[in-house]
Amino acid sequence: MVSSTGGGSIDKALMVLEALAEHRRVTDIATGTGLPKSTVHRILQSLVGWGFARADGSGGYVPGPRILTLAGKVMSRFDPAQHADTALQRLRDRTGFTVHFAVRSGDEAVYVRKVEGLRPYQMASRVGMSMPLHSTSIGKAILAQLRDGEVASITSRTGLGRRTDHTITQSQALLDHLAEIRRRGYAVDDEENEAGIRCVGAPVFDHTGTVMGGISISGLTFEVDPDDKHLADEVVTAARDVSLALGAPLDHAPTDLARTVDGMAVTEASVTDHSSPRTR
Repeated sequence: MVSSTGGGSIDKALMVLEALAEHRRVTDIATGTGLPKSTVHRILQSLVGWGFARADGSGGYVPGPRILTLAGKVMSRFDPAQHADTALQRLRDRTGFTVHFAVRSGDEAVYVRKVEGLRPYQMASRVGMSMPLHSTSIGKAILAQLRDGEVASITSRTGLGRRTDHTITQSQALLDHLAEIRRRGYAVDDEENEAGIRCVGAPVFDHTGTVMGGISISGLTFEVDPDDKHLADEVVTAARDVSLALGAPLDHAPTDLARTVDGMAVTEASVTDHSSPRTR
């Protein structure tokens, strides 16, 4: 059911346009929007005139070519990281830990935003740095959303390089671990990417409901409690907020761990303190 907070002409037109993504028949669109059929028909005729809808030749309507043109122009200027800023800042303020947002890029993930934590040390991660999927919280949050066959294809290309003594380096062990992530909603993964660091990560979805990246918090192992459900829920909530800002369907934006079936991993990220800065 499409709803609107207003009843003006623009509100009604937008309601019809949104319903057009799911329905073809005037009757179905009217039912979905709660508008009279005469109103729906009039709006559809206007949308056809503007190229945002077209008749399908059998008495129904489908989205028109101008929607694709407009979408292409918008996406060419679209910056997912910008939409994440508010949620990332809020997550840092509520936890005190460094917050990362990364997007999947082929067989790896790339940091696109970083908000330094309030602790007396800094992570060595930086915007633009790429990371493996199998040994990082964001990476495993992404992998947990994929079918086992796709995970196997990725790892066959990249290998499962050993980052620390704790890194998962066996394919079946990784698949079993991802299944546990899906079951529990989050997973504990101590120091798999770098010794001494834990991170909590959750997936971020795009407007199609496809996983496109993830958000994480990172800190020293003695500061990040792997069993702290409240901390994990903060990360899931932030990932939900970013997903919704990117247009993800509600069923791909869980509101708490109890409803997170496919969602969260815990692992590590690079770190350095103020007294011993380093880069990688």
